[in-house]
Amino acid sequence: MLKQSTIQLLRFPFSFFLMPVFWFALLFVKTIHWENVLQLFIIIHVLLYPASNAYNSYMDKDTESIGGVAKPMLPTKQLFYVSFIMDVLAVLWAFWLSTTVGIGICIYVCFSRLYSYRGIRLKKFPIIGFLTVVFNQGGLIFFTVYVAATGESIVTFPIMGAVISILLIGGFYPITQVYQHEADKADGVTTISMLLGVRGTFLFCMFMYMLAFLCMAYYFISIGAAYVFIVIQLFFLPVLVNFFYWLYCVWKDSAQANFKQTMRMNWIAAIFTNVAFIFILILQQFG
Repeated sequence: MLKQSTIQLLRFPFSFFLMPVFWFALLFVKTIHWENVLQLFIIIHVLLYPASNAYNSYMDKDTESIGGVAKPMLPTKQLFYVSFIMDVLAVLWAFWLSTTVGIGICIYVCFSRLYSYRGIRLKKFPIIGFLTVVFNQGGLIFFTVYVAATGESIVTFPIMGAVISILLIGGFYPITQVYQHEADKADGVTTISMLLGVRGTFLFCMFMYMLAFLCMAYYFISIGAAYVFIVIQLFFLPVLVNFFYWLYCVWKDSAQANFKQTMRMNWIAAIFTNVAFIFILILQQFG
């Protein structure tokens, strides 16, 4: 029987925040193998991400609010075993889909462990930790989804899509750390957000998203699909309004960079980004 703390620390809702990269990768595939996509969706969002969350929580033993959880419970040994089993299932299932997909998922698991494991703990290094996250949750996941969706082991890979995914995660990741500076410092961790400061974190994320949008504009206009970029911008308007309002509040009072406001920003961004990419995907495949 799973303990309540184990279920909580798997943090399934957090998978929703990372889901846009999955849908975005599908926008680059003309003929999608939907059976593969459905299986990989479960592998990534039901097994892989929750297992990574669980292992990170097991190592950190957080007492302050973390991504998606206001009051985390203390982890037990069961959490470690559950995360291990979920990782094994994710890797085996991924290899069953294809060798390339399996390798991609295996690489993700390895770096996830290196990121959190107390003996190595890449997360305590601001630049290395940042690059580990954005390249894995951005570029690697994009590549893995693209390969699975095409149904081929070796494909002509759209590098611009991976670059945009990396930039999108680069704009999302630091903002999730902005309220955790004290807790991270006490744990011996220096995050990219701590390095940038509260205001610097907002400016950095704004810069990363600006680069992502510029790359989107260049790519979709160059292939004669400017409408895709326009639709994305329309869906992003509520996200931008909320972001700049929050930025204004933080500029006046840094205490506004708290858990509640961060989660509000994450939910708004995830909802509208997911809906935008799914809407465009429907237009491309069924419109």
